[in-house]
Amino acid sequence: MSETKTAKRLTGGIIAIIVLAVCLCITTFALVYASVSVENNLFHTGGVKINLNDGKPVIREHEFLFEPGMTVVKDFFIENDSTWEVYYRLYLDNVSGGLSRVLTVTIKDGDKVLYSGTANELTKQNVIAADDTLKIGQRRNLTVVFHYPENSGNETQNLDLTFTLCAEATQTKNNPSKLFESETTHKE
Repeated sequence: MSETKTAKRLTGGIIAIIVLAVCLCITTFALVYASVSVENNLFHTGGVKINLNDGKPVIREHEFLFEPGMTVVKDFFIENDSTWEVYYRLYLDNVSGGLSRVLTVTIKDGDKVLYSGTANELTKQNVIAADDTLKIGQRRNLTVVFHYPENSGNETQNLDLTFTLCAEATQTKNNPSKLFESETTHKE
């Protein structure tokens, strides 16, 4: 009687192993089949590329001798040479000189003001993406206005300002928060 119980247990154990082995084979076949059935899917990555004024400076060193009350208006452009629509922002980098706290800089798209503040304020850390986007191949003509406030005192005489105008872009796809984590930066 003890041998019969042992034989039944052994037979039950063998049947359980066979059932589990069959299940494992079916699962493995299903995974291999699923892997083979998706091999024709293609994935492409996009590229972000911005043309900022063909790399030419918007304003050249020693082009103007600023004095209180003076306003200088310069035109430039930004163009989306990317493979997707992009969010963009414009900012000043490598800002130095005493006029950085005095001179106001306004960047406009027609009558719409994109950014405005002193050169010290328009840095990468302080500006956000423009409200609109640049479509693939779109070129936007912009204007930068430099203004030396009339009420600047004598203490602002003989000061200077140096900076680099920069454009930064990031794809709009899957980026509703306009995050610039995988950005491309172009400097004039």
